[in-house]
Amino acid sequence: MDSAVMVPTGLQEAVEARVVERSEERRRRIELLQEPGGIAMADDPARIATRIDRLSRYHPDVRPVSPAAIAAHEPAAMAAAGAILERIIQTNDLLGVAYLEGGVAAARAVGRITIRDRRGRLAGYGTGSLVSPELLLTNHHVLSEAGTAEPSIVEFDYQDGIDGRPRPLRDLPLDPGRFFLADEGLDIALVAVKASPAQLASFGFNPLVQAEGKAIVGDFVTIIQHPRGEKKQIALRENRIVDVKDLFLHYESDTDPGSSGSPVFNDQWEIVALHHASVAAPGHAELGGIVNEGIRVSRLLAFLRDQRLPSTQQALLDRVFAEQIRLTGTTPREPRPPLDGAASDGAASDGAARPTPAGTARPGHDGWTPDGWTPDGPVPAGTPAEGTPAEGTVRPPSDGTARTLAVTAPFDLYIRCEAADPGRQSPTQEAVSIDPDYSTRRGYDPAFLAGGHRVPLPALHPDLVPLAAVNRSPSPAAGPPYVLPYHHFSVVLNKRRRLAFFTAVNIDGNASVRLRREPDRWTFDPRVPEEHQAGEEIYRANPLDRGHLVRRLDPAWGPSRGVAKLGNDDTFHFTNCAPQHADFNQNQTTWAGLEDYILENADNRDLTVSVFTGPVLADDDDPYRGVQLPRQFWKVVVMVKRTGELSATGYLLSQERLINGLEVVPEDFSYGEYKTFQVPVRRIEGLTRLSFGDLAAADPLDRMEAATTAKEISDPRRIQL
Repeated sequence: MDSAVMVPTGLQEAVEARVVERSEERRRRIELLQEPGGIAMADDPARIATRIDRLSRYHPDVRPVSPAAIAAHEPAAMAAAGAILERIIQTNDLLGVAYLEGGVAAARAVGRITIRDRRGRLAGYGTGSLVSPELLLTNHHVLSEAGTAEPSIVEFDYQDGIDGRPRPLRDLPLDPGRFFLADEGLDIALVAVKASPAQLASFGFNPLVQAEGKAIVGDFVTIIQHPRGEKKQIALRENRIVDVKDLFLHYESDTDPGSSGSPVFNDQWEIVALHHASVAAPGHAELGGIVNEGIRVSRLLAFLRDQRLPSTQQALLDRVFAEQIRLTGTTPREPRPPLDGAASDGAASDGAARPTPAGTARPGHDGWTPDGWTPDGPVPAGTPAEGTPAEGTVRPPSDGTARTLAVTAPFDLYIRCEAADPGRQSPTQEAVSIDPDYSTRRGYDPAFLAGGHRVPLPALHPDLVPLAAVNRSPSPAAGPPYVLPYHHFSVVLNKRRRLAFFTAVNIDGNASVRLRREPDRWTFDPRVPEEHQAGEEIYRANPLDRGHLVRRLDPAWGPSRGVAKLGNDDTFHFTNCAPQHADFNQNQTTWAGLEDYILENADNRDLTVSVFTGPVLADDDDPYRGVQLPRQFWKVVVMVKRTGELSATGYLLSQERLINGLEVVPEDFSYGEYKTFQVPVRRIEGLTRLSFGDLAAADPLDRMEAATTAKEISDPRRIQL
């Protein structure tokens, strides 16, 4: 039998070009894999660190290793990384029986695709895998269009049983009229299977996992396939990844035509790639002269996430992501509004879903959107014409009658309040939904303020750096590897205290959007271990609030409500949360009052502000349910004044009397008057062991030092809120 579908010439040539281009790099990586501990040097340091961290999910004794230390080739880090990877990946061929059980379950969802023409004649074979309860994933060159999928079928259990006899074949038709999505560039196709839920449930499915850290150079992979259309076979584990590109993985393996569309698994039975081609690799005798290429699952999912489809197809696509939650515990993506309407906007005339044409901006992205659409979906009836401020968007009064209240020095800040608008509608009601694609978050921008002023993130004292939780997926643009970037803000987390060292947010008063607060839905950040984050158990059955460090509305700004909502929702990560007594957190004369004061009342050169916030993590803070409760919190507010000068002001607030006795008598608290004080930035540096660089010189309290005594400078100054 050899009717396998062949890889198109153009695709074959493109793969060959990528293989040739990376020959020397691939050879270097393979040589490293032969050296003791070389697996820890054969890939990008951040990817190696993320892989180690993900392995900790399956191996409790594994501890994270700093990507910065790996990048610097620090001996201790390299030894630790090499030992972990060699033990688990390189030399450990003793696997638990669960490995076999996982393989049986994964194989059940893999089937042979029998491709037929419209007259029912056999045109070739491929391989596909169910990746949700209804959808089958394969290559574009296997099923290039709905017309090809319509007469084709998928055959499950085309294999021999443990008795050596063929198992009963279960063939099911495909249903492209219900769902079909294909992309030639990525060489992927996703199609519905025509069967009852009960029929499909018997096969299960292999979920597509977005999380990074699934594979590195040196990892072994397993491919379940129907080579040349033959019975289901498995290329078991002795197949090694030899290169990782942005879109593709390269690996050694035994594959043949007909294997196109096969899932490529790591040892944890997570799909890491979609196999699509094998090409000759001259000079690579150690690989048998062949290199295989697969599309990385993370890139495949990024493409799927960008699609906007008619409602029935969108619901099916959303299940691909929703099932990640149920089976893997990863964060769901926010379901996109369906694209119902004209076929040209995502639906073909036969009802099958189509990708957005190459080269066009998609709705929901910054930039172009089609007439009648916003980045959040169709424009509701009655929406104001272009140029009219959208509901809930903060805008200065048209007559310029903003009320400005001068504040005496040294609190060198002005207050700007929007004039009351009795006809203004209530803010938009929005449910919290976390964006699952953490790679798009740019975080705090040091160059955010006007006038060329650059305000970098605070620097940790060298003694504190080992206590910082390392980002599993660091972004070089975001700063050091322990920085967690979000939409418009960043967090640096103390993994021992399980609370933030500090947060840093950019606030744009000219583009802010008011979003009504819905019931809280807090979530862990998947880029750092959950045990490094203080979660829900701290806040149960007591008066402690999940206190936002970056206030919910601070990062809620941007060119559209959709962009603003990304920032709003990101503040509901536990990394941005600290236990604050309700009377402290909600009191308008303390924490909440200061936040309102900064966000709503800042009047500077262009209504932009950068704010740093955090708890004072004192060694003698009292423990409560495994977390030491901070007694004090601080803020440093930075802006450019109307004169063009940089201004930095510091604030210190205490909740010590409120949390006193929390462990012993949770229903009895010592309430009192809690005030907000302005203090020198240098005092906050001393309390936190953070360095704010040149900001102390921009502090009006610091500039008064020449005219006052040291005691007067260090004394806190009461701020009336």
